[in-house]
Amino acid sequence: MNAHLQPTGSAYFIAKETAAVESHTLSVLVDNEPGVLARVIGLFSGRGYNIESLTVSETEHEAHLSRITIVTRGTPSVLEQIKAQLERIVPVHRVLDLTVRARELGQERPIEREVALVKVVSTGDMRAETLRLADAFHAKVVDATVEHFIFEITGKSSKIDQFVSIMKPLGLNEICRTGIAAMNRGPQGM
Repeated sequence: MNAHLQPTGSAYFIAKETAAVESHTLSVLVDNEPGVLARVIGLFSGRGYNIESLTVSETEHEAHLSRITIVTRGTPSVLEQIKAQLERIVPVHRVLDLTVRARELGQERPIEREVALVKVVSTGDMRAETLRLADAFHAKVVDATVEHFIFEITGKSSKIDQFVSIMKPLGLNEICRTGIAAMNRGPQGM
C-alpha cells in the first residue's frame, strides 16, 4: 500500500498522512418536513462519517425552514466532500461550514454554546461544596430537594465538560446535553 494513503473504513476517504483531522461545525438550512433529518443523518452513516453533535430546530416559521447544526471531524478534503454531498440533498437550501467562515473572518471558531442539565445527588457537606462549585460555573439551580440538585449550565462544550468532571466525585447522577448551537460573529447571516 502506498505510504501516502491512509485507510479509514470509508471508500470515500483517501488523504495524505499529513492532512490533520479537524473538528468543524456545519450549519445546514433545510425545509422543515418529515424525513429531511433522516436523509442528512443517512448521508453521514452511509459513508462512515461520525456526528459529534447534532441540533435541529425550526428557525423560520413562515418559510417552514429548519437549521441543523452538525459538529463532525475529518480532514479538510473530507469535510469539503461532506459539505458538497449535503448540498446535493434536495430539501437542503444552504450548507455553511461555520469553522471555515470564522477563519475567513479572522476568528478562531464560530460562537458555539451548549446547554446541559446536570443532576447531582449529595448530602451533608457535599451539598454545600456542590452549590459553591456550581456558583463558580454560573450554573443555575432549576430543581432541588434535600437529596439532589438539578443544575442548568450554558456555555462552551469545554466548560460543560469541566463542570461535569468536577461534579463526578460530588454525586453526579445524570446528564442531559442539548448539543451545540452555533453561528458566526458579525452582521452577515447564513
